[in-house]
Amino acid sequence: MSTTDRQNPLRILIGCDTFLPDVNGAARFAERLAAGLVQRGEDVHVVAPSVRHNRTGSFVETIEGERMTVHRWASWRWYPHDWLRFVLPWRARGYARKLLDRVRPDVIHIQSHIVIGRALAIEGSKRGIRIVATNHVMPENVLDFTLLPERAKRIFVRWGWNAADRVLKLAEAITTPTRRAADFLERSTHRRGVLPVSCGLRASNYTADLEPRSENTLVFVGRVTLEKEIDVILRAIPRVDPALDVSFTVVGDGDQRKNLEKLAAELGIADRVAFTGRVTDEQLRAHLTGASAFVIASIAELQSIATMEAMASGLPIVAADAMALPHLVHHGENGYLFQPGNDRELAEQIEKVLKSSPEQFAHMQRASLEAVQVHDIDRTLDTFEALYRGEAVAG
Repeated sequence: MSTTDRQNPLRILIGCDTFLPDVNGAARFAERLAAGLVQRGEDVHVVAPSVRHNRTGSFVETIEGERMTVHRWASWRWYPHDWLRFVLPWRARGYARKLLDRVRPDVIHIQSHIVIGRALAIEGSKRGIRIVATNHVMPENVLDFTLLPERAKRIFVRWGWNAADRVLKLAEAITTPTRRAADFLERSTHRRGVLPVSCGLRASNYTADLEPRSENTLVFVGRVTLEKEIDVILRAIPRVDPALDVSFTVVGDGDQRKNLEKLAAELGIADRVAFTGRVTDEQLRAHLTGASAFVIASIAELQSIATMEAMASGLPIVAADAMALPHLVHHGENGYLFQPGNDRELAEQIEKVLKSSPEQFAHMQRASLEAVQVHDIDRTLDTFEALYRGEAVAG
């Protein structure tokens, strides 16, 4: 039970630059946060891009099984990316003014400092509305979707962090999913006191199969984009002992799928690699439950909800020793870490998992299940409700 006073529910406006039907960590977090708050009796409103540039309005939508009001602002597709849309910046402030005057929220929780989050923070601060900000964005990651030359990219990164600083200074509380992400944000801006708050998940929604595996199936879940470095996993597979007969399933879709399918063919492993494309939540959970291990080579994870989902499914994890992944993967306990980009070392760590004794394998499974418990969604909801009410929260 939350500490929220049920007689005084909050009217919470969650501002998202990515949201359903987008598939990424920030969108998934916002969806689960909004649904969890509705379940607790809060009055939740979400602001998100529309799916078409000529559609602006307020709609009752079902998110994670809960009905809530979603205010969709007209948006345009960013064509270097396979699905990313953005609201025109010079229109966002006007949309924000009208919406805030109508909804009159008690608190605004922005999920990024970009267009929607920036507009809501600026206009909300003028009205004296409490602003809470969660940072899911690293300007460095956005570069995957630009065509800028290297020198221009360096300038863009500096500009991006300065722009983030100008928006985040309007917030009374700033959070990121992990301590490492909080430290990175503090180094990159003038913000201090950034709180690590897990994105959270409900582990009971996932099923762990603790029986020995008859097949060696590796799985990755997430967007099929450059920053995920799925090519490193593909290059590692031919290095794994052929006697293990390893197969690999990529659950998700993205702009790199065709390139990766081509690479798998060039490596001679196309018959052992499956790309599912977008799947339902039920199908995603089934892929995790049935796999032997979860593998992630990404070097830019601020937390990785997909890795937490794999842990809640009782999987050993093999992950790049980068950004927030070491917070989830304890080397030698619930899996192994490898040097980012090193496909030879990745292959060695995969072999360690798949060649482990039944007792060792079961130990890694149990370690994943135990480690994910600290990321329970109710803890996350408790923390944000306290922040919304201006209560002190321990870092």
